[in-house]
Amino acid sequence: MSDRYAVIGNPIGHSKSPMIHRAFAAQTGQDLEYTAIEASIGGFAAAVTGFRAQGGRGLNITAPFKLDAFAYATKLLERARLAGATNAMLFVGDEVEADNFDGVGLLRDLEQNHGILLRGKRVLLLGAGGAARGALQPFLEARPAELVIVNRTVAKANALGEEFAPYGAVITTDYDTLAAERPGRYDVVVNATSASLRGELPPVPKSVFGKTSFVYELAYGKGLTPFLHLARDAGVERGCDGVGMLVEQAAEAFAWWRGVRPDTRSMIEQLTVPLLSPSAVRH
Repeated sequence: MSDRYAVIGNPIGHSKSPMIHRAFAAQTGQDLEYTAIEASIGGFAAAVTGFRAQGGRGLNITAPFKLDAFAYATKLLERARLAGATNAMLFVGDEVEADNFDGVGLLRDLEQNHGILLRGKRVLLLGAGGAARGALQPFLEARPAELVIVNRTVAKANALGEEFAPYGAVITTDYDTLAAERPGRYDVVVNATSASLRGELPPVPKSVFGKTSFVYELAYGKGLTPFLHLARDAGVERGCDGVGMLVEQAAEAFAWWRGVRPDTRSMIEQLTVPLLSPSAVRH
């Protein structure tokens, strides 16, 4: 019998995880079954317990259940603990291990797929919510020259900076202060807000972008979002959405579960569409 894995969320019909993991299994010769589970709101624990009772070996977790998964776990690995949320679980006997691969998937996409090494770069991270939390530890370990978090509520950004201080220095600011800075000072600008999911633009000034900046939109499948539109209008030619992050975090979970890391290039190329210019296309 094939080992059973799944992704759980609500809604879940849009998820690309089954396609990605089945492709990974075929590529690596792993005998597994991967499905999608739509749990009811408030029904996460019951759905996971049922899946485990049926022989489930592991889960990917997507919205809105990453906090539920964090609470359900019996063993939180460091990335999950720091992120305050989990996007992958592994069932070992009665133990439920939880990890968070979003941040490491984002960093791997930037550095391995786009060649944007963060060491020595000035990095601007928009937002101080769960997506930003997941990115902070991997980003700080990459040793950027500056890591700046901007958020509407500066107190929230400050709290995040203090919490992650053991891993490196974090500068926090608000959008008004950002607008007064020298134009084009950031090498990498990452939109970790939820604005693009609603088709909205975060209140980021156009001046943060330089023509040589690289912009990263964590949302995927939304086309040229308002954030990417703004960057393009500022003359930015290099950037992408979160498709690569999606595939890379999936590969990290797959490797955790199965002990073999799949190659991600073909899947990323299959899912990628040009967003800013021909140079934004992965090769």
